[in-house]
Amino acid sequence: MVDVLPPPPPGDRVEPVGIEVEMQRSYLDYAMSVIVGRALPEVRDGLKPVHRRVLYAMYDGGYRPDRGYFKCARVVGDVMGNYHPHGDSAIYDTLVRLAQPWSLRYPLVDGNGNFGSPGNDPAAAMRYTECRLAPLAMEMLREID
Repeated sequence: MVDVLPPPPPGDRVEPVGIEVEMQRSYLDYAMSVIVGRALPEVRDGLKPVHRRVLYAMYDGGYRPDRGYFKCARVVGDVMGNYHPHGDSAIYDTLVRLAQPWSLRYPLVDGNGNFGSPGNDPAAAMRYTECRLAPLAMEMLREID
């Protein structure tokens, strides 16, 4: 085992930085990356990454408008298992919003069951609701392959 580290390459030096300055800069960099990467909708289609993941998982899973409805719990499991390894409630909330005609001018998910109401009534649990892609979503995803 070697007890002595090799010297650093020329021009590579460590500059001392105050902990407060580094924490402020690092936090601001991280916060901006989250806002830009996840929280703001994309200007081209108005969707956030989680919306795109749900739609793509439904497309990939064959939950098309010309087929029957599928349990939302199944869709959420597909999304979580393949594309979005986070909590199921965030995925289901996204799926519900994509199916609500009062949330989007043109819903991208065709929902069957209780998907809430404009008066802030919550949607039923995912095991009781069903969904499939809306025809408009198929148009958006037509050239994805």
